[in-house]
Amino acid sequence: MQSTRAEAAAAEAKMGVEGLNLYYGEFHALKDVTLDFPKNEVTALIGPSGCGKSTLLKTLNRMNDLMDGCRVDGCVSLDGDDIYGDLPVNDLRRRVGMVFQQPNPFPMSIYDNIAFGPRTHGIKGKEELDVIVEQSLRNAAIWDEVKDRLKKSALGLSGGQQQRLCIARALAVQPEVLLLDESTSALDPISTAKIEDLVIELASKYTVIMVTHNMLQAIRVSTKTAFFLLGEMVEAGDTDALFTHPKDSRTADYVSGRFG
Repeated sequence: MQSTRAEAAAAEAKMGVEGLNLYYGEFHALKDVTLDFPKNEVTALIGPSGCGKSTLLKTLNRMNDLMDGCRVDGCVSLDGDDIYGDLPVNDLRRRVGMVFQQPNPFPMSIYDNIAFGPRTHGIKGKEELDVIVEQSLRNAAIWDEVKDRLKKSALGLSGGQQQRLCIARALAVQPEVLLLDESTSALDPISTAKIEDLVIELASKYTVIMVTHNMLQAIRVSTKTAFFLLGEMVEAGDTDALFTHPKDSRTADYVSGRFG
């Protein structure tokens, strides 16, 4: 019975890492991490600064390839395929989108920000792009706020609007996984609440993996949480269970606010 449940859980994983070790030169940043990310759920990665959670996130779409001296051992999979194997990096980054801590809209119009990715992937027709732009902005819950100013600069939007625009930009290439790296830490409480509501909605269509320093945010939006400390994944599981009945004393100390 246990093996059957394990097989069912594995079948539901959209992405996963197994025996993952990551080094920046001599520095051992991630230590033997094994973790599955369930399909169409929100997984939160928590832990103090420098614990490895953002490093893991960037490994999932090979952003760490851009870092000098970065070396990865172990397996990182997407739908069971090793992303360091035969999967082209451009294809990986289309399927696994990322939104960063600071909103980073391109210095161009709102429309062109969203159309940028689809154009890169060969979509040139105006009618098709119009549909993609509108649907992406709707999916990011910002269409009604910007529909009358699509030709104006994205830099004129508020910080919270810019971040939702960046989410829309990531959604425009129809990813399967969305990575959020502290995507609300630079925002005011109202904008943060809008992003959190949006993340919960997006989980019906996408697998969402988010790094957050805000433990209450993890409780509000995620179904699974993993706690990291000094490059090690200490504990992972159902969010409610991890916060109310942690199995490791280090997790208990962190979620109770004794450190971090």
